[in-house]
Order: sequence, then structure tokens, then C-alpha cells
Amino acid sequence: MSATRRQLLARTGALSAGIAFTGALSELFTTTAAARGRRGHGPLVPDPAGILDLPHGFRYSVLSRAGEPMLSGEGPVPGRPDGMAALAGRHGRVHLVRNHENRHTSSLGVPAVEGLTYDPAARGGCTALELDSGNRVRSERVAIAGTAVNCAGGPTPWGTWLTCEENEDKAGVNGYTKDHGFVFEVDGADPRRTGAVPLTAMGRFQHEAVAVDPRSGIVYETEDAFQRPFGLFYRFLPGKPLGGTGSLRAGGELEAMRVPGVPDLSAIDEPGVSFDRVEWAPVPDSSAALTPIRLQDFGPRGITHAQKLEGCYWGGRSVYFVSSYARAAEGSAGDHHGQVWRYEPDRRRLTLVIVFGPDTDVRLPGESPDNICLAPGGGLMVCEDGDGAQHVYGLTRHGEVYPVARNRQNTGTPEAPQWGEFAGVEFSPDRETMYVNVYRPGTTFAITGPWD
Repeated sequence: MSATRRQLLARTGALSAGIAFTGALSELFTTTAAARGRRGHGPLVPDPAGILDLPHGFRYSVLSRAGEPMLSGEGPVPGRPDGMAALAGRHGRVHLVRNHENRHTSSLGVPAVEGLTYDPAARGGCTALELDSGNRVRSERVAIAGTAVNCAGGPTPWGTWLTCEENEDKAGVNGYTKDHGFVFEVDGADPRRTGAVPLTAMGRFQHEAVAVDPRSGIVYETEDAFQRPFGLFYRFLPGKPLGGTGSLRAGGELEAMRVPGVPDLSAIDEPGVSFDRVEWAPVPDSSAALTPIRLQDFGPRGITHAQKLEGCYWGGRSVYFVSSYARAAEGSAGDHHGQVWRYEPDRRRLTLVIVFGPDTDVRLPGESPDNICLAPGGGLMVCEDGDGAQHVYGLTRHGEVYPVARNRQNTGTPEAPQWGEFAGVEFSPDRETMYVNVYRPGTTFAITGPWD
């Protein structure tokens, strides 16, 4: 590719960026709109309020802002909203369960609530909003507290949220009183049903996101490790699959993905390349009592690593997962500005579906995909987590990028502007509303419009 991202996205409201990445996207699209190859919803319209730019015909409402009082009276809305799920409630209501990626030093932490707090020294956790059919907030409260660096997660087939700690500090480190690095189950409708119980059998590592196979109950997990050796892609075989709320506490087996002959996924740069002999190696010590899992001995055949494993979701009969970027200068085997991988359990096949860059211009939007979800009209919605202006983008079946939203809340200065990343993109159960967070300043939006 000779065109740069600067040429393709010379203006923020550009309709599409047709060669910003390469890949075979047709497998992700099943709707009539996708089959027509529609190129999005048109250019972004500047918001007079300077908050959120959207295409013509779309509207947003602010559901929640960090620092404002929660309706429950438990304290201020915590900061750093990240991964999120929109779960169906009764009478058309929606339960938004929202992560807060707070570290031990965060000022706007999740308030400790009796019966919902794992480690009183930790500042992360989740809040839950109940919305009526008109997206009006009816309640907002703590759903789990005392966890650390809750980044992403994933919904379960039985209507709960699995929140993940992107942290593996042990008790005594940074003032923590308990070990961290776990997955917790959260019931958005009634958080006390699930409490604050770590699902220890699912492993202790720097979790990012999870996706549940609705047929088998197997849970796939990504690890976002910051330094070499980079993270692994896991699957958890539950002892009580698809057993409903609390079933994951019954234990199970944790395995890591091994692609024979491929120690680092960043070395693969050609979309469409597949591997048909994917193996799953038992994790020697899932509790990482002495050694982080990615450093453990998986035998002479080793294990497969990848830098910045982040978003993960289930679609059709496959699980998709994202590598936000890889940098050879940081120890990866190759360079890219984002990959999307597809694993088909029935065939034990792994395929590289999309590659972003590296011949694109990273000073302009579009690199470093993070949270992703399926869009109502077919295709993907991608939260950008890079430098400069921050967008939610849609991806068409023809490999075209189109803008959906731009964060206009400048947290820097007029001379040196800064915009917080988007996170937690998700659609309502009726597919008529897109919910999304802006990480900084912490803001949760509901966006309506002609999605189909």
C-alpha cells in the first residue's frame, strides 16, 4: 500500500478510509446492509457543545460523569470507565455494568461497600446502571469494589458480566491485602447474588477480556502483558459448563494456546493465513504462586505469545481476539498497528483476519484497536486507543473504515490538546442504542440513530 493514513483521513469527518488496513472481513457480516457494502453513516457533524461528534441523524445523551454523586448515595461516580456490558432486564430495561480501571493511587476509586468488597486497599471495581426503555437512568450503584485495574471482561450466556483485573500484584505489594489478577462475576441486576468472589481456577494473570462459547461454556481469555515475554491466549474448561450464575466457581482447567512453529503471533503479517493444528497446553500453575503463567515452563515445544492482547468476543461459531499493536523495538517478532484473529474451535483453526498498518500514518486516527463489538447493521465497532484524536470506528466487509464518533472533550490545553480514549462499546439488547465510555474525563454515553 502506498497511500498513508494522513492522505486517507485528512479530515476528521472523512467518510471512509478504504485501505487503512487489510483483511478478509466478509466472514464477519451476515446482514443485508453488510452485503450491500454500505460505507457507514456519513461524515461526522461537529457538536456545538464540544462533547461528542456524530453523523447526521444521531444523538447522544450523557448517562453518567465521573465525580458526580451516584444515585445510590454510596459516593461519587468512580473514574476511568472501561469495559462494559449491556444486559437485558425486565420490562425493556437495560443493566449497564461498567468497569473502572483504577489503580491503588487513583483518586476517584470505587467506594467500598459491605458485602461487595474484595480487598479494601484496592480502588477498582464495577458500577451498575439501570436504564428504562428511554435510556433514562433509574439507578446507579456499586456492583463490586476492592478489585484492581478492572480493564475489560465479557458477558456470560446467562446474563452476568465477567470483570477482569489487569494486574497481578500479590498481597503486600502496593498496599494490597489480597492477591490480584483474577476474574470476578458480577450480576448487574442484583450484585449481592455474586458478591466479590475471585474465580481463581480461571487463572491469575494480567487479564484483559473474555468471551464465552455459548454452546460449550468454554471461556476464552486474553492477557495484556506489558513486557516480554508477552501475554498468552487462554481457554478455561469449566467443571460446570453453562451452569448459570455462580457455576464458574466450581473450578475447571486452564489451558494456553500453542500454534506449532509460531512463538509470537506478531510475526504473521498476511491476512488470511491460517493454522489448522492449534494445540492447547495445560497451564502448570494457574495460581501463579511463584511464577507468572507466561514465564512458566510449557515444555520443549514452548507456547505462543503476543503483544497487547486486548478485545475478545464471540461471533457465530468463532472467537475473535485483538492484538492492539506490536513493536519490534519492544521485543516483538514483528511490527503492526493492530490485528484481529479468529479461532474456530470446531476446526481448531486460527486465522489472521485483519492487519492494521504499519504503512499507515500513526499520527492520525485508526491505529491501536482496543474494545470491539458487533454492529447491528453488520460489521465491527472498534474503540481507538492511540495518539491524537480518538474515535469509535466502524469496519465494513470491504476493509473500509468509517467514523462513528469522535471525543471532543479536551483534557489538555488549546495549544497541546489531549483526548481520552473510547472504551466499552456495546449495543443494547434491542440493538437500537450504542453505549460507550470515554476513559478521561470519565463519561458514559447512550447514542441513538439509524443504526440499521
